[in-house]
Amino acid sequence: MICLRRAVENYLTMRRSLGFKLRDMGHNLHHFVSFMEQQGASVITVELALRWAKQPQDVQPAHWAARLGFVRSFARYWSAIDPRTEIPPMGLLPHRAKRAKPYIYSNEEIERLLNAAKNLPPSTSLRPWTYYTLFGLLAVTGMRISEVIHLEYGDVDLDQMLLTIRLTKFNKSRLIPLHPTTVKKIKRYLQRRDQLYPPPTTSRFFLSNQGTPLTDCTVRWTFVKLSHQIGLRKVGDRFGPRIHDLRHRFAVTTLLYWYRTGVDVEQRLPVLSTYLGHAHVTDTYWYLSAIPELLALTKDRLEKRWEALS
Repeated sequence: MICLRRAVENYLTMRRSLGFKLRDMGHNLHHFVSFMEQQGASVITVELALRWAKQPQDVQPAHWAARLGFVRSFARYWSAIDPRTEIPPMGLLPHRAKRAKPYIYSNEEIERLLNAAKNLPPSTSLRPWTYYTLFGLLAVTGMRISEVIHLEYGDVDLDQMLLTIRLTKFNKSRLIPLHPTTVKKIKRYLQRRDQLYPPPTTSRFFLSNQGTPLTDCTVRWTFVKLSHQIGLRKVGDRFGPRIHDLRHRFAVTTLLYWYRTGVDVEQRLPVLSTYLGHAHVTDTYWYLSAIPELLALTKDRLEKRWEALS
């Protein structure tokens, strides 16, 4: 089994060298190897892969399909070394994840979220300032949560009013211009940060109360806690508005503004796509179908063009 563990590491290292991050795959493949150890198995079989993939019972079938897909990918690689390996065929768990319906926050909800973040305890610590600035930055830039968390100090140029987002999803880098009001808020955060941690022990821009980099889990946990506090989620709700919906809100409000002001959206859409860090402009088109108001504005504009041609 040590050989199989080493094979997983070699496989992940090889694919990561090609630019893939494979966070979920890495975690799941290590878990799968541990499962095989518990079963006393040394050969990957379809039966073992299926049994492991369907272990969590309280998830959507699409989650099972994703887990089986990780094993299938590794099994193809490993079968060249160990011909006894069985590769799970396609279609065993033919479930696809349903794209979550975005929640478009109102301005009032954003204000409540930021006010609640600003009042996080302890009041004299960096924590309220960190989350107030972080959630605010997500709302006004449409950045991904991973991009905000991994911002480096040197990526924030307040003189030029620019953020540099380096090699995130799809290994793309981009520049994000900032509004003067956003720059002002970030400067206030920096003043607090530098007072409490001169100098910081990490190059990350946003810090925890211990002066260490923030983690994805901690930020999401804090967001859920604040969501319950301000009424975005009811007591006991496991699901509700997400952090990622702040990104949806940014994209949708930008498109709505363009439609309402008569901007040529088709011409501008590649700009928004680049700003958001999408690999293809078709990824940005999805926002058009997500919100009924956008569809209505699109229909009205098409009808006016049709009338002009008649």
